[in-house]
Amino acid sequence: MIKKFFTLIILLAIVAAAAFVFWAQQPITRNDQPAIDFTINPGSGVKSSMQQIENAGAPVQPFLMMVLAQVTGNSTKLKAGSYELKPGTTPSRLLTQLVRGEFAQEALTVIEGWTFRQMREVINANPALRHDTAGLSDQDLMARISSDYKTPEGLFYPDTYLFAKNSSDLQIYKQAHNLMLKRLNEAWLARNPSLPYASPYEALIMASIVEKETGKKSERTMIAGVFVNRLKKGMLLQTDPTVIYGMGDSYKGNIRKSDLLTDTPHNTYTRSGLPPTPIALPGMESLHAAMNPAATDAVYFVARGDGSSQFSANLDDHNNAVNKYQRK
Repeated sequence: MIKKFFTLIILLAIVAAAAFVFWAQQPITRNDQPAIDFTINPGSGVKSSMQQIENAGAPVQPFLMMVLAQVTGNSTKLKAGSYELKPGTTPSRLLTQLVRGEFAQEALTVIEGWTFRQMREVINANPALRHDTAGLSDQDLMARISSDYKTPEGLFYPDTYLFAKNSSDLQIYKQAHNLMLKRLNEAWLARNPSLPYASPYEALIMASIVEKETGKKSERTMIAGVFVNRLKKGMLLQTDPTVIYGMGDSYKGNIRKSDLLTDTPHNTYTRSGLPPTPIALPGMESLHAAMNPAATDAVYFVARGDGSSQFSANLDDHNNAVNKYQRK
């Protein structure tokens, strides 16, 4: 009788183990159900973690999940953070997510040619970020990311950045800033040695001008060549995007002659040399163009109206080009 009892217990244990293994491999939610976001708070134990998942609306079985974590030796390895329970995820796969820290990923794209102000507006409006920079001045923000620069313009690399939900927005700023410094240094080391830049920062300023002036990507090195020639000859750069940047909120989509004559620190019609800061966030192609401009005699260019430019080496040819393409 005792032997039959123990045999029954063993059979029940085998059946229970098989059922547990089967359960661990079955989807928690169906494939036609939406994903469920949940967050594991820092310092949470396995019991609290499973309860937080259930409270977020995920139909997990906290007790069985705790057992699964225990028998696999993972009960103390769960990582706090924001996650996404995708349709079809099994308990076993969910536990792997929690152990590996496979956080829910969001993406934020910074566009070439944006100003830093535009970048801040997009980051501030992103609902998946924790906004730790809200209320900070630009200078305070630069200090928070441990930058040696006080003025942020141009110093953030335009790219797509992935982050876990509820990450600090400081993470995006740090990543973009460090990547720009890396790309700037790489371009500086590969620069043409005859350039009239006193520092990588001056090259960054030039790259930002090229970024805003170029309608056709293939002409970036020519545009850079024109501005480098002007710098070498002591000519005014006379580039409209710098005037627009200096006008700030007063710019309404059109530049008048009075705007060209109104002096600001960024007005390259009234001040010689490069402006004091970049005017936008340049991409890699503009950085490369600023560091390796085309070898050209041109010191003028005018838009043809199709996105391309007509380049000229003297004022007479330039005036003829203006008459042809602008005044017609």
